[in-house]
Amino acid sequence: MKDGLLITLSMIALTSMCDTVNQLFLKSAIDSLGFPLKANIAGIFNFIFRLLAKPRVWLSFVFSVVSLCIWLLVLGRADLNFAFSADSMHYIFIAFASRFILKEKFTGLRWLGTGLIVAGIVFISLN
Repeated sequence: MKDGLLITLSMIALTSMCDTVNQLFLKSAIDSLGFPLKANIAGIFNFIFRLLAKPRVWLSFVFSVVSLCIWLLVLGRADLNFAFSADSMHYIFIAFASRFILKEKFTGLRWLGTGLIVAGIVFISLN
């Protein structure tokens, strides 16, 4: 494997990990507020202000900015088609984080789908 390709794939993996942490923080923040949301203007603004008061939301913004900065570096090194396809790694990271951190239930079919994504990433990376 070319050295440049390994660095690019590592950067893409890092941005995918940042995206995963971002989503975990957002999910935990939203879950801590409880639902249902009142579907009126006052209820929506109340929800937004309560959400913005959560430190996890601000941490998610930090991870999102870090991910964006790394992604810009990736775009400077690789073709968009390759980079965007390889960025599908975040689906894998989200699947594992959902299962093992959030304790969400996963069926065999969902794991099969995740495996197909991995296979697709490998095929694209070899090209």
